Amino acid sequence: MKREYLENLDLGNGVKLSKEQIDGIMAENGKDIEATKGKYVDYDALKTQLTEANTTIEGFKKLDIEGIKKAADDWKTKAEKAEADAAAKIAEMQFDGLLSSTVTAVKGKNAKAIRALLDVDTLKTSKNQEADIKAALEGLKKENAYLFEAEQVPPPPGAPGAGKDQINNNPPAHTMAQSIKESMFGGK
Repeated sequence: MKREYLENLDLGNGVKLSKEQIDGIMAENGKDIEATKGKYVDYDALKTQLTEANTTIEGFKKLDIEGIKKAADDWKTKAEKAEADAAAKIAEMQFDGLLSSTVTAVKGKNAKAIRALLDVDTLKTSKNQEADIKAALEGLKKENAYLFEAEQVPPPPGAPGAGKDQINNNPPAHTMAQSIKESMFGGK
């Protein structure tokens, strides 16, 4: 209600409302308006939410559900392939480590040359890799002994030549007395 309406209101015989009466009516009307507005305070927020919800729904209507399913299947396939590749790499690393440590244990001179002479693919698919690698290396050692260090068995104690340096055929090292004599007198 507007104040001008009350000011121009004719009650009959030219009688009009006084300023105090108009103020009282306007105050009472203001309370009613505020009470009614309180019920609809969140109207703008709700209107915004409704607009956003409608926009989202329209976006869903445009989605290609079959395309999304296909993309999900593609990602699943990629994940399974990556998992299989990782497992294969781990198995390869474990096999290489086992082969290298076994070649070292049997005193192989050149791991690359030894590996080239082995049937690596068969050894990789073996159920008992460790035993099969050892057996293959023992067979290779018999056929190609030059690829492995010769095992030197020390002579039994008291055997002729025991205590001598057999590798270089050098005489035994100086005795302590000879070393003292050389250091004190400067000669042999």
